[in-house]
Amino acid sequence: MKYFTTSIFTILMLTICINSFSQQPEIKIGNTKNVPVIELQGNGRQRGLQHGKVLKTEIAEVFLKWKNSIQNDSKQNADTVITAFLKATNFEPAIRKHTPEIYEEIKGIAESSGQSFRDVLCFQLVDEFWVYIDRLNNIKKHHCSDIGVAATNTHPAYVSQNMDLESYMNGYQILLHIAPTSNEPEQYILSCSGLVALNGVNSKGIGLCMNTLMELTASTDGLPVSCIIRGVLAQKNGKSALKFLKTVPHASGQNYILGTFDKVYDFEASANKVVRYLPDPSNEALVYHTNHPISNDDVKPWYQAFQKKLLSDEANDDNSVIRLASLKNRLNIPVTKITDNVLKEAFRAKDDPKNPVCRTFQEGKSGFTFSSVIFTLGKNPSIQLTNGSPDQSEYDLHKFTSGK
Repeated sequence: MKYFTTSIFTILMLTICINSFSQQPEIKIGNTKNVPVIELQGNGRQRGLQHGKVLKTEIAEVFLKWKNSIQNDSKQNADTVITAFLKATNFEPAIRKHTPEIYEEIKGIAESSGQSFRDVLCFQLVDEFWVYIDRLNNIKKHHCSDIGVAATNTHPAYVSQNMDLESYMNGYQILLHIAPTSNEPEQYILSCSGLVALNGVNSKGIGLCMNTLMELTASTDGLPVSCIIRGVLAQKNGKSALKFLKTVPHASGQNYILGTFDKVYDFEASANKVVRYLPDPSNEALVYHTNHPISNDDVKPWYQAFQKKLLSDEANDDNSVIRLASLKNRLNIPVTKITDNVLKEAFRAKDDPKNPVCRTFQEGKSGFTFSSVIFTLGKNPSIQLTNGSPDQSEYDLHKFTSGK
């Protein structure tokens, strides 16, 4: 396993630099450990075998915590719940059809980690499992915030996100660094031990972030979001990335912010349609989103009354609505002035302390900001990411190495 560590001298210098920036709010860095980088190469099966072998201990630990979380939430045996979920859904055919290499990667992770294929497959279905629980109990579990900025004459394009997840995943952040092949470009993928993807960017300047839209219609046999991420990032140009995202069958309601070299797009995707969203229809250069659908009306029956309140501004106390307002207010400047530093401050925001964009990890709380990422696109793509919430961790920069 390849770790990017920071020397004591660098930490001291970083602290001095931060304190000297009086115009910036004080950042109390509580975590100086960078996200470990996992080097993967070869075909899908080979990558999966490497992933499972290197992270065997971490996968065993996080799977135990995952099952404890399921049991605590459902008040049932976790294996019983997982079995019922997999019987009620049928995602494998779509994974094999649209992302066959990722299917082999999942099998490889199971083989080398010593975990059952059933468990490893289910662990990939983070959002789809939430959809299943929502269908049973109408329980929402999502709090991500995304921003996309097109390239201007002053800066390249950016795709960025606060990825919020359940607390049991804390400490299992990883950055998959995937070597290029004849079919796929070099990639950086934010993930959790044992999981194939949460979001990512490739060396061709294609970046993808997403956040759950639980209200939208889902499918029990569509392509899971983790596989959609990897399918998009396997593409070598914006046209094919757009086609993949807009034409594959979607298993769960999601908002996707896709960056293609110098452009950004926002799509609200449900089981039945994919609809573009623009916060300001006159400005295609800036998109941002949280966790409620705005342009896609393919809403589940049990959310239709709430959706009407959202669209008529009668749900302004909703967590997602409050976070969206925070993003809108902080991005209310000319697009030419929206730099990566502006994005970092937006993602550190706690404008409403009860409904913050940035969620610091707290023992006993149900969720937190797993990582904050900024993908710089264009000719020199890169990723900056934090280990945990950005108020507790600095952004660590990684650049592409192969040029492929």
